[in-house]
Parts: sequence; structure tokens; C-alpha cells
Amino acid sequence: MHYTKYKLLIMDEIGYLPIEPEDAKLFFQLIDMRYEKRSTILTTNVNFRAWDEVFREPKLANAILDRILHHATVVTIVGESYLLKNHLAKDDD
Repeated sequence: MHYTKYKLLIMDEIGYLPIEPEDAKLFFQLIDMRYEKRSTILTTNVNFRAWDEVFREPKLANAILDRILHHATVVTIVGESYLLKNHLAKDDD
């Protein structure tokens, strides 16, 4: 798999759209191949408890989360979207 060779892989907006079952299996394979070998950064607005809805299969979602969270540092950002806030401020003018 091409994306396993990079020292750092950044994936943005995981869960923005539901992932088809075959794509979810490929995503698992990618995460599994990188697990404990390479660094991966993920961004998501989806709570980890809802990942079974994103990946449409709870066992697969749990297997992905097990690998992602095992050595992870989770950064939770609370508040308004920085980009949205800037656009709303322009509308108020």
C-alpha cells in the first residue's frame, strides 16, 4: 500500500462522510500496516463512540480505534470553528 511508506500521514475530517464497507476494510489495513511503525495524525469532529456509524461495523471501528488510540495523544479542541468564526464576523459588518 502506497501510504504505508511515509513517516507521517495526516488524514483530515475522518467521519465527515460515512465510509463504504470495502473502503472501511482498506482503511483498517492502512492503519494496521502503520501501527507502531509510522506516525499518523487524524482529525475528526466525530466522537469515538460514534465511529461504528462512520465505519458501519462496530467490530471494525473498534479494531481501528484500538490501533489508533493505543499510543495516541488525543487533543480535544472545544469551541467555535476558527474558520467559521472569521466568516461570521465578516457577515456582521
